[in-house]
Amino acid sequence: MSHRARAMLRAVAAGRAVMSSSCEPDLFIDGVPCCDQMAAHALAHGGYIQPASEEAGRVPAVLTSAGRAVLAPAVGHVA
Repeated sequence: MSHRARAMLRAVAAGRAVMSSSCEPDLFIDGVPCCDQMAAHALAHGGYIQPASEEAGRVPAVLTSAGRAVLAPAVGHVA
């Protein structure tokens, strides 16, 4: 996973992201459209992020268990 995609996941985890509830969900971070919507679509379709509700329009984005796992520190990782 790219550094940009990980940064997008961190923004979602921090509660700074909303996403559109559509078949190709767009991601907005701090109210601004994300610079890489293809990565946003891949995160959504890959099951890393999802809308917090099924309401129409923009809703908060949340991490799935897969998204949380990507951000979890690696066990036994030596920096």
